[in-house]
Amino acid sequence: MILTVTPNPAVDQTIVIDEALEAGTVQRSTDAQFDSGGNGINVSQFLRALDSETVATGIIGGFTGYFIEQDLETYDVPTDFVDVGDPTRMNTTILPPENEYKLNQSGPEVPEAKVDELIETLKEHDPSVINIGGSLPPGMDAQDVDRLAEAGDWDTALDVHGELMPDLEHTYEYCKPNREELANATGIEIETIDDCAEAAQELQSWGYERVLASMGAEGAVLITPEETLFAPSLDVDVIDTVGAGDSMFAGALWAYEQGWDDEDALRSGVATSAHLVQVKGPSIRELDPESLMDDVRVWSMRS
Repeated sequence: MILTVTPNPAVDQTIVIDEALEAGTVQRSTDAQFDSGGNGINVSQFLRALDSETVATGIIGGFTGYFIEQDLETYDVPTDFVDVGDPTRMNTTILPPENEYKLNQSGPEVPEAKVDELIETLKEHDPSVINIGGSLPPGMDAQDVDRLAEAGDWDTALDVHGELMPDLEHTYEYCKPNREELANATGIEIETIDDCAEAAQELQSWGYERVLASMGAEGAVLITPEETLFAPSLDVDVIDTVGAGDSMFAGALWAYEQGWDDEDALRSGVATSAHLVQVKGPSIRELDPESLMDDVRVWSMRS
């Protein structure tokens, strides 16, 4: 079972307007949607859409935290959060024609005692894999992430901000940086697929066994102990990219859980992401990467 840990979840508000965003004016939306969000929460939701067993954990609080629990229940995602009291943050995405604007809040302060409580929650569920994803709230740092990873006999999949990665000391079985996170972590400017592979290999040398680096519309690179793989993204009608990277990670972790090899795990991740970006917002109830996997091309790159 894959248990996800979201230290700093959010209520994601997606607003659609039919005109360009303008300063100093009152504009009305044509549609709006609220979703439970945060990297780990998204991964749990996508795993359930893939019909995989999961539990979503992390730190929540207040009326927005209650919304997250209730929303995930409608998607059949089991939850076991630690309540910090203060309200969970809200993140807003505005979608005018041909653009995307995002505003993310910082989140509530998390005391050390709540991290201890979260560790006990992980031990109670005893998963085979934990996925730690997203930003850290005030009060948490790299040492807390290492503590979560080291607390039990499980593999750890990581998707955190790039500037945090050099400070981590634990060995991680999986990580999924995007272009910006790769650059922030390694200091390597990412302009090409070769740059991406170089930076991902640098991360691997730090103790990340498999690095799945997403490059948005350009595709993804997977660094394994044996080889470097590249798969371009599929040509689909993109409506919304919210959660695209998380769905790629969920698709790859799901494939590994099935016992698939690295190449098929990469195919599954790219196909899952291609499915998601064709709908608005990160919430989806069914994902079928196998229907698109034959269309995903994979090349082996020279290390």
